[in-house]
Amino acid sequence: MIEELHEEKLKDLEEKANKIRQLIIETLVEAGSGHSAGPLGMADIFTAFYFHILNHDPKNPSWEDRDRLILSNGHICPVRYVAMALAGYFPVEELKTLRKLNSRLQGHPHRAALPGVETTSGPLGEGISQSIGMALAARLNNKKYHIYCIASDGEQQEGNTWEAVMFAAKYKINNLTLVIDRNNIQIDGFTENVMPLESLKAKYEAFNWEVLEVDGNNIRAFIDAIREARAVFEKPTVIIAHTIPGLGVDFMENRFEWHGMPPDTQEVKGAPPKGEQAKKALEELRTLQGKIVSEHQ
Repeated sequence: MIEELHEEKLKDLEEKANKIRQLIIETLVEAGSGHSAGPLGMADIFTAFYFHILNHDPKNPSWEDRDRLILSNGHICPVRYVAMALAGYFPVEELKTLRKLNSRLQGHPHRAALPGVETTSGPLGEGISQSIGMALAARLNNKKYHIYCIASDGEQQEGNTWEAVMFAAKYKINNLTLVIDRNNIQIDGFTENVMPLESLKAKYEAFNWEVLEVDGNNIRAFIDAIREARAVFEKPTVIIAHTIPGLGVDFMENRFEWHGMPPDTQEVKGAPPKGEQAKKALEELRTLQGKIVSEHQ
């Protein structure tokens, strides 16, 4: 049962999402590589999951009755790692090891390396299939935990995705909620230029899924959508969450160039010079793009 979201809790979640964005930038700069835009855009959704929605125990990550959160598009893992660290799965200090040799925090999550990570995710398009397997196992074992799968919009271009979508509808996998990060960008450009996805809603409806659409950067709206999805029993449900890639950093927002690049590694048209990008990004996040006075100024 997902608790009601009161205003005080909502404010706490919004502040936590902003903290997650700051730590994403700091972590990526330390690593010198990794993805920026997607993780920043998904900070609100990961905040909602780890601090309000999931039934989980960071001190006992293998708890049998925990909800499962599957990250299909593993390349946005910096946001997951930061959320997990703040939730208590491992020390925040360990974030500095992202993408380094022998680190538990690899560029794509490695299930065997880090407790709390449910699957190893690398090739896109596999997470939905993995989630369906877990959902079927829960059904066979009469378990009440729920499976949540986060997938990118770009990986809707993968054939394996649609095999899984068809299977889930046939077997009425109602203990699975799929969340698609509809940020409209992928590594080479905008999705609608690379391989058009619209109407994505109509596609899923044609495969007999319940489809909800929501502002993925509105924490209350997203939690309400999850609650609505959990009330659907006759079919699987997908939430198409419209997010802004790079949210909170003006020069990164809606720019596909920042899909797979951290600050201060290259010169980018329209961005501060290399060497000043991270500083500017953190300044914007700490002041909510000039709306508040930062204690760091």
